[in-house]
Amino acid sequence: MTWHILTGEYPPQPGGVSDYTRHLARGLVEAGDCVEVWAPPCEIRDSHLDEAARGDSCVTGIPGIPGIVVHRLPGSFCLPSLLSLTRALNRFPAPRRILVQYVPHAFGWKGANLAFCLWLRLRRRDSIWVMFHEVMFRAEGDRRVSRLAFAAVTRLMATLVAGAADRAFVSIPGWRPMIEPLLRKGASVTWLSVPSAIPVLEDPMATAAIRTQYAAGHPLVGHFGTYGAAVGALLERTLEKLAAMSDCHVLLLGDRSDAACRALTSAHPSLAGRLFGTGRLTAEDVSRHVAACDLMLQPYPDGISSRRTSAMVALSHGRAIVTTAGWLTESLWAETGAAALVPVDPDQLAAAVAAMLFDVSRREAIGRRAAALYDERFHVRHAVSALRSLNAA
Repeated sequence: MTWHILTGEYPPQPGGVSDYTRHLARGLVEAGDCVEVWAPPCEIRDSHLDEAARGDSCVTGIPGIPGIVVHRLPGSFCLPSLLSLTRALNRFPAPRRILVQYVPHAFGWKGANLAFCLWLRLRRRDSIWVMFHEVMFRAEGDRRVSRLAFAAVTRLMATLVAGAADRAFVSIPGWRPMIEPLLRKGASVTWLSVPSAIPVLEDPMATAAIRTQYAAGHPLVGHFGTYGAAVGALLERTLEKLAAMSDCHVLLLGDRSDAACRALTSAHPSLAGRLFGTGRLTAEDVSRHVAACDLMLQPYPDGISSRRTSAMVALSHGRAIVTTAGWLTESLWAETGAAALVPVDPDQLAAAVAAMLFDVSRREAIGRRAAALYDERFHVRHAVSALRSLNAA
């Protein structure tokens, strides 16, 4: 089987959808399929990738993953890019299986690429499958005209894309009620779990060295994320409270974690000498650093959900997680006990972290349940199996 995956980002471009797409592509080729990835231009140069011209696209072979070909389009799904994509796809025998990794803002035009959505509707000779990582922008009571207009555009985009889909997939069950009314007759929605893109390494010597460097004899709390405004604000208030409740050190991981560390220690001098940021790391080094932490603090304003790849990293490593329950939080988190859930409140988050640092047995029990839940529900083999079995049906 050959899969044509359309995505708004792909490594070495950063991003959760980028990591997910490569991880899924790897799983599909390891299962015996071929994958053609179609992605926007990549300004980031990776010396390990060999590039060669072929027709309208740049083809990048990823070493060690035979069966994957990455086509870099001449533009971010603009009209010339779509014309180029049409010509290139038409060189493959029909019908083609096109798997779209959909996020409204991923396809250029400042999140309002109606042309791309219409293009999907016109691909009558292809079978269109769409993975909705996100569905649409929600104004949530914001009455500003610009926000209301953007919400209306992204809803129209979702309507067009869902109407083009022979099958739709969602990253969390919470998206299902939003998608089902938009689908054409006969189309179905399937929850496709999102795995961690960080491999679990067993490197006890390196992990011990990292712990010595950052913990210095204190408990070590980790956070893995991108330090956006919403999560960053909640994290800042929690860390400020935690500093007064515990003598723990805190390790920030992920892109911009070093900048976040500098900003936080400048605003809150009590965190100086106790808060550290690594900056960008390789996937292997992220694994080593997560393994060095006693627990992971992962607050989300809308609650933990199965689309949170940062939470998947903690789960796959068997780390205890202190996180928030919100409107997007699925019931499985409470049912399995794979995370310590608290309301979206900095005081309660900080208190939960401080309490768990002193309760080793509870921390280890949650870590074991986290690893078990990841293996049973979120490992990439589940997504690969679902896609291939639906394709064979």
